[in-house]
Amino acid sequence: MSMKRAPLPKSQAEISAGLRDQVAAPALNRGTKTAATTSTPKPFTVGLEDIDTAMMYYFENVIRPSVFQNSVEIKVPVLYGSPERWSSMQKQGHLRDHNDKLMTPLIMFKRTNMEKLRNITNKLDANAVNNFVVAKSRYNTKNAYSNFSALNGITNRSESQKIILSVVPDYVRLTYSCIIFTDYIEQLNKLQESINYASDSYWGDPNRFKFNARIDSFPNSTSLETGVDRVIRSEFTISMFGYIIPDAIIKDLSYDRIIYSQARVNFTYETTGSL
Repeated sequence: MSMKRAPLPKSQAEISAGLRDQVAAPALNRGTKTAATTSTPKPFTVGLEDIDTAMMYYFENVIRPSVFQNSVEIKVPVLYGSPERWSSMQKQGHLRDHNDKLMTPLIMFKRTNMEKLRNITNKLDANAVNNFVVAKSRYNTKNAYSNFSALNGITNRSESQKIILSVVPDYVRLTYSCIIFTDYIEQLNKLQESINYASDSYWGDPNRFKFNARIDSFPNSTSLETGVDRVIRSEFTISMFGYIIPDAIIKDLSYDRIIYSQARVNFTYETTGSL
């Protein structure tokens, strides 16, 4: 009487090879390799904070104000006039640090006014925008390669274009009140010369936004009262010409940011002389 041998269990490699044989990989069809969702670009926005940041960047990285005191070059700090700082400066005529030390030299600025410029262009109606900046994309998922294109020729089909719309900005003129504090008139002269040279140019980060800045006058004042620290100051106005595209819900609802043009298919006819 012969005995049957017990079956040997399959190894993991044999099990994996069997599964690969049962489920054959289908041929790759690049026409079906499209995104499941359409990409929506981030809305383009430019705000008042961007213009404030552009002015601060230009002061610190381009003008780089500095003065000499006791034959030592001192970098002049630039501060934005927050309500607390500006109120303290208006009451005392100068600004002090946490140790009650007079902060000189110092440059401080604050935005005081915004005026809309209507002589350039506008969006016509905020509730139904009629004026746009148009950008076109060369490729979108609606022009995916398919068997229809292979049979009839790609040249017989005009592709659909992806058009991205951005609303025309509101052009504005911002007014900044700027004050320079120094200990000596020679230091004030050096700072005024540097800032005046930068007037009528475009201020801002070259990798972000730049705005035209204009300065017309530099009035000076000197405090020489008894028992009061000596302060030389100059308060002047900077006019910044810029543009604003707000991040507001009314802007997103007033128009469609992305539209697609219609694609057309042209069929050609062939005739024969005899059947």
